[in-house]
Amino acid sequence: MPISNVELKNRMYYVYDEKQKEIAHKHQNNVGELIGFSSELIVFYNNKMYYVYDENLKEISHKHENNLSQFKNVVGRTITFTNGKMLYVYDEKLKEISHKWL
Repeated sequence: MPISNVELKNRMYYVYDEKQKEIAHKHQNNVGELIGFSSELIVFYNNKMYYVYDENLKEISHKHENNLSQFKNVVGRTITFTNGKMLYVYDEKLKEISHKWL
Protein backbone atom coordinates (compact mmCIF):
# COMPACT_ATOMS: atom_id res chain seq x y z
CA MET A 1 0.00 0.00 0.00
CA PRO A 2 1.63 3.33 -1.02
CA ILE A 3 2.44 5.91 1.62
CA SER A 4 0.70 9.21 0.99
CA ASN A 5 1.44 11.04 4.24
CA VAL A 6 3.18 10.70 7.60
CA GLU A 7 2.00 12.95 10.43
CA LEU A 8 3.13 13.56 13.99
CA LYS A 9 0.18 14.09 16.36
CA ASN A 10 0.46 13.97 20.16
CA ARG A 11 3.90 12.33 19.95
CA MET A 12 2.56 9.57 17.66
CA TYR A 13 3.53 9.12 14.01
CA TYR A 14 0.63 8.11 11.77
CA VAL A 15 1.11 6.66 8.29
CA TYR A 16 -1.68 7.19 5.73
CA ASP A 17 -2.40 5.69 2.31
CA GLU A 18 -3.57 7.59 -0.79
CA LYS A 19 -7.17 7.62 0.53
CA GLN A 20 -5.91 9.09 3.83
CA LYS A 21 -6.76 5.85 5.62
CA GLU A 22 -4.42 5.09 8.51
CA ILE A 23 -2.03 2.23 7.75
CA ALA A 24 -0.01 2.24 10.98
CA HIS A 25 1.07 4.33 13.95
CA LYS A 26 3.95 4.31 16.41
CA HIS A 27 5.08 6.49 19.32
CA GLN A 28 7.76 9.06 18.58
CA ASN A 29 9.99 7.67 21.36
CA ASN A 30 10.15 4.34 19.50
CA VAL A 31 11.24 5.72 16.13
CA GLY A 32 12.87 9.13 16.64
CA GLU A 33 12.63 12.11 14.30
CA LEU A 34 11.03 11.83 10.88
CA ILE A 35 13.48 13.08 8.25
CA GLY A 36 11.79 11.93 5.04
CA PHE A 37 9.38 9.57 3.34
CA SER A 38 8.42 8.38 -0.12
CA SER A 39 5.53 6.27 -1.36
CA GLU A 40 7.58 3.21 -0.36
CA LEU A 41 9.77 4.08 2.65
CA ILE A 42 9.99 6.20 5.79
CA VAL A 43 13.33 7.39 7.18
CA PHE A 44 13.81 8.31 10.85
CA TYR A 45 16.84 9.58 12.76
CA ASN A 46 17.39 8.56 16.39
CA ASN A 47 20.53 8.51 18.58
CA LYS A 48 22.94 9.09 15.66
CA MET A 49 21.33 6.25 13.68
CA TYR A 50 19.25 6.33 10.49
CA TYR A 51 16.34 3.88 10.43
CA VAL A 52 14.36 2.79 7.37
CA TYR A 53 10.77 1.59 7.85
CA ASP A 54 8.07 0.26 5.55
CA GLU A 55 4.46 1.52 5.39
CA ASN A 56 3.53 -0.66 8.39
CA LEU A 57 6.31 0.95 10.46
CA LYS A 58 8.30 -2.28 10.47
CA GLU A 59 12.03 -1.66 10.49
CA ILE A 60 13.80 -2.64 7.28
CA SER A 61 17.33 -1.51 8.18
CA HIS A 62 19.44 0.91 10.17
CA LYS A 63 22.95 2.34 10.04
CA HIS A 64 25.06 4.76 12.09
CA GLU A 65 25.35 8.33 10.81
CA ASN A 66 29.16 8.01 10.55
CA ASN A 67 28.63 5.45 7.77
CA LEU A 68 26.10 7.59 5.87
CA SER A 69 26.75 11.29 6.62
CA GLN A 70 24.08 13.92 5.76
CA PHE A 71 20.58 12.85 4.66
CA LYS A 72 19.47 14.50 1.39
CA ASN A 73 16.22 12.79 0.29
CA VAL A 74 14.25 9.60 -0.19
CA VAL A 75 12.60 8.73 -3.52
CA GLY A 76 10.80 5.45 -4.17
CA ARG A 77 13.01 2.77 -2.63
CA THR A 78 16.25 4.79 -2.72
CA ILE A 79 17.78 7.09 -0.12
CA THR A 80 20.39 9.74 -0.92
CA PHE A 81 23.08 11.06 1.42
CA THR A 82 25.88 13.58 0.91
CA ASN A 83 29.35 13.49 2.40
CA GLY A 84 31.41 16.53 1.57
CA LYS A 85 31.46 16.72 -2.22
CA MET A 86 30.21 13.17 -2.71
CA LEU A 87 26.62 12.02 -3.29
CA TYR A 88 25.70 8.44 -2.30
CA VAL A 89 22.55 6.53 -3.25
CA TYR A 90 21.45 3.57 -1.11
CA ASP A 91 18.67 1.00 -1.32
CA GLU A 92 16.17 0.32 1.49
CA LYS A 93 18.67 -2.03 3.17
CA LEU A 94 21.15 0.87 3.22
CA LYS A 95 23.43 -0.90 0.75
CA GLU A 96 25.22 1.51 -1.58
CA ILE A 97 23.89 1.51 -5.15
CA SER A 98 26.03 4.32 -6.57
CA HIS A 99 28.02 7.44 -5.82
CA LYS A 100 29.38 10.46 -7.68
CA TRP A 101 31.26 13.71 -7.18
CA LEU A 102 29.12 16.83 -6.82
